[in-house]
Amino acid sequence: MELIKISSKHLFSPRRETIYWVKKAIKQISKSKTKKIKVLDLFAGSGIIGILVLKNIKNSVVHFGEIDKNALKAVKENLEKNKIGKKRYKIIKTNVFSNIKEKYNFILANPPYIAPENRFFVQESVLKNEPKRALFSKDKGLYHIKKLIIGAKKHLKEGGALYFEFDHYHKNLLENFLKEQENLKYKICKDQFKKFRYCKVLFFD
Repeated sequence: MELIKISSKHLFSPRRETIYWVKKAIKQISKSKTKKIKVLDLFAGSGIIGILVLKNIKNSVVHFGEIDKNALKAVKENLEKNKIGKKRYKIIKTNVFSNIKEKYNFILANPPYIAPENRFFVQESVLKNEPKRALFSKDKGLYHIKKLIIGAKKHLKEGGALYFEFDHYHKNLLENFLKEQENLKYKICKDQFKKFRYCKVLFFD
């Protein structure tokens, strides 16, 4: 796994748990026989997920979707810092899928998933340094995840897959929602600390 350089100006820092599942996803994506692999990094933050894809999958193109203007700046700076050619990426200001017009082989996402009522359990350093909209989500923390799952099918090419992170406390609620959806199958996976942390979803007609 080739490492990347991150601008010290920005504090959108992925956790070890995030890097763990992204590495797993990249390993699976690299097995794709598609000549040009098109990936969407949604809720991109500072772009770490998408840049890891670009650095480790040479035939990949990544679009970065994000709503926060400071995060969009961070994505651009980190792409430049890692010397990623401009033909290999696109940066899109979007609220979930609002400005996403294309289809992808894979979607990787680390959406907001902390329920507002649980804000008192979040470390003070995280609350201070991270944008609130990157952390909190209504509907018990599942609002953005539900929008992500519902919208992903329209933006995935045939045989494509969605990978996303969630709070391990949501495992049962998430699984109940997934079971209610039609024409998909999923796998909920554990992180390196043996906590349920990320999910892979496949869609079919």
